[in-house]
Amino acid sequence: MKTTLRTLLYLALIVWLGAEIFFPVTAAVAFGTLMPDVHAAGTIVGELIRILHGMGLVSGAIALALLALAPAWGIYKPRAVLAPMVLILVMMTLTVYSQFGIIPAMERDRIAEGGTIDPGAASPITAHFNKLHNRSEWVEEGVLLLGLVTVVLVARAESTKS
Repeated sequence: MKTTLRTLLYLALIVWLGAEIFFPVTAAVAFGTLMPDVHAAGTIVGELIRILHGMGLVSGAIALALLALAPAWGIYKPRAVLAPMVLILVMMTLTVYSQFGIIPAMERDRIAEGGTIDPGAASPITAHFNKLHNRSEWVEEGVLLLGLVTVVLVARAESTKS
């Protein structure tokens, strides 16, 4: 049972962090391949980030549940799982903020700009879109960094097992 729980915990973290690492690669390929059609590339990347966020929230919920159960099952000491649980909650909060705050605002800007964003345009709407896009990148980078720290803390908890 202990091996199964640890395996599922690491798998949940691997799925989320793997998607976070792979997402910029797929975005770069989409924009590189569809370069003249920025709208099509943006549509693809927008859908991919929604999938990434869904995967992250499910993985985060699974990891939280497993970390909460681990001390009761004698797998980790209770204090060893507190920091990883807090970090996962912060990661999930950032993901929710991006999914339900940043992305809808970007979509509103895109619609207000006539359905497509011209990256070179000097309009205030495009400037706001670009600001939100930069914020989105920072949020995703934050989730990735916190996830890496979480992996280190969970691995450290292995050495402090009861």
